[in-house]
Amino acid sequence: MTTYGTIPASTLPSANLEYLSRAKERIKDGLGARRPWKLMFNIHSLNCPRTFSEAISRFRANLAYFRMNYAIIVLLILFLSLLWHPISLIVLIIMMALWLFLYFLRDEPLAIFNRTIDDRVVLVVLGVLTFVFLLLTDATSNILVSVMIGAVVVLVHASLRRTDDLYDEESNGLVSGPSSSS
Repeated sequence: MTTYGTIPASTLPSANLEYLSRAKERIKDGLGARRPWKLMFNIHSLNCPRTFSEAISRFRANLAYFRMNYAIIVLLILFLSLLWHPISLIVLIIMMALWLFLYFLRDEPLAIFNRTIDDRVVLVVLGVLTFVFLLLTDATSNILVSVMIGAVVVLVHASLRRTDDLYDEESNGLVSGPSSSS
């Protein structure tokens, strides 16, 4: 039997395949925390809060419940604002890849020169590097404005969306929040 044109599976190290499958599972788990967009943008669940304290309570409950959706929205706004700054966009994509591999997809602690690096140090260093590299691309005002727009979008949605129909699978019940049945 001939195997012309086929790539033997034994040429890829099993450790790399295992790492890729773990990374894929962790990405699936992270995106699994995303709530359905249909639930998030249900037009019947939007109304003005009666009091300021109700708005704060809604904001906290919705921010906790839709945190992955809100992160996707802010990152999408940032991405769209950087389309006219290709160098900044490339830097953002490279830094996101570094975040994925050095912070989010690691199973064991990071070790450099046989020294274990704490997760908080990795978090601070990656945050500072991302901020500095993006500022060096001369798109500072664009980045700040897009993050502010994203924050305003999140603030408005989280304050206007009622919380009485949010179901939490972990505690098998409704998310605590004011009941706005009007």
